[in-house]
Amino acid sequence: MRPRPVLHLISYTLAFIALGEGICWLISWHSGDPAQAQWALALSAGMVLAIAFLMWSLTHGPIRLSRRDGFAIVTFGWVAATVAGAFPYLLSGVISHPVSALFETMSGFTTTGASVLTNLELLPRGILFWRGMTQWLGGMGVLVLCVAILPFLGVGGMRIYRAEIPGPSKDRLTPRIASTAKLLWGLYVLFSLAETALLMTGGMGWYDACFHTFSTMSTGGFSTRTASIAAFNSAYIEIVIIVFMFLAGANFALHYRALKGKPQSFLRDPEFRFYTALWLGSCLALSFNVWGEVYQGIGAALRAGFFQGTSIMTTTGYVTQDFNVWPNASRLLLVLLMFVGACGGSTAGGIKVVRFLVVLKEIARELGRAIHPRTIIKIKLGRQSLEESTVSNISSFVIVYVAIFAVASLAMAFFTPDVVTAASSVAATLGNIGPGLGAVGAVETYASIPITGQIILTVCMLLGRLELFTVLVLLHRGFWKR
Repeated sequence: MRPRPVLHLISYTLAFIALGEGICWLISWHSGDPAQAQWALALSAGMVLAIAFLMWSLTHGPIRLSRRDGFAIVTFGWVAATVAGAFPYLLSGVISHPVSALFETMSGFTTTGASVLTNLELLPRGILFWRGMTQWLGGMGVLVLCVAILPFLGVGGMRIYRAEIPGPSKDRLTPRIASTAKLLWGLYVLFSLAETALLMTGGMGWYDACFHTFSTMSTGGFSTRTASIAAFNSAYIEIVIIVFMFLAGANFALHYRALKGKPQSFLRDPEFRFYTALWLGSCLALSFNVWGEVYQGIGAALRAGFFQGTSIMTTTGYVTQDFNVWPNASRLLLVLLMFVGACGGSTAGGIKVVRFLVVLKEIARELGRAIHPRTIIKIKLGRQSLEESTVSNISSFVIVYVAIFAVASLAMAFFTPDVVTAASSVAATLGNIGPGLGAVGAVETYASIPITGQIILTVCMLLGRLELFTVLVLLHRGFWKR
């Protein structure tokens, strides 16, 4: 790894963070927030921009990126963005402890949605808007945005793109990776504008509509209301959000092909078909399980089941109901959906549907080999045969994911009141979902988690968003050898 190009690219990331904080300062000023909140955002933007300019000046020169540099830029870039993004919380006094501020910021950028804040309606609007903007920037990736607008990156942009985009497949929409990054961000903005317009049509003001678009398209789940989406009590708003959560959970490459006149791409994609079937089956199962026990009417049960099922499977984490009091079968199904997540190439977290699909095919292949040992069986997704290295990588990912979940859950058991809270807090942060069960349930926050526990969960959020290996490779001694 070469520090100069790594630090140079991180300086651009910090510049985007400063720009976002500056926009939120304008909103804070326009909204008439307390002077301390306005000052906190303005000072944060100025400090981060000054640091970015200093780093850029000291590291300016030709840029050539190796594979190791790509991993380092993404991991350290996200850490730097989290530190820079925590300044507004600390300087405004909204969050007093540095670790809690880092937890909240990491939760935003990784689109997790876990929060230590309560009484959101009392927060300054500019600070609250920054909270939503961190999710929107993190959803498609700040560094992918850098790839889109920095022409000098060249082939190095692909290394950053591969390290940051979630999922095992990194589809190129065009031969040039910069053009692919621009198209992905263009689609992201287009869907965001559409959802904002629809939410405003449903009665939301521009502030709430923009904020909830940020956290829906990023599958983040932050809200301007303490009661989350339940505060609006609108079937229309819930339906709009369900639709866009589902779209955000699909591979954006499929959206691009559909907009190019090939809507059949959705039906031909085996991951999307499996994703849709799993989503529909899970939502119906939740609805019928709570019907009669929690909700007397089938309409109310379907509304609750489809919203919470979509929210958890796409790792958004919005809530309209306290699913902590739902029947055990429903709660267990929600936890299982936390692990599955949505599609690769989406803004969602979790293991991803495509990996589960490949693992199921691998299990079927091993059963076939047990019966016919000499048979050569290739694993296919649609018409495409997968390389054995790809299958091995996916199997390794799932094993490492489960291992990290187990170790982190054991560690969290020392800092939580019960094992349900310990395990679900790790599942919810490693999968970038937000709400868990027990003391971190749908109507609770993570404010009761001790500082050491918050540190563990902050690391889980980073590992989950950057797909484990991007971070873990930095711990391998071979990474630091020449």
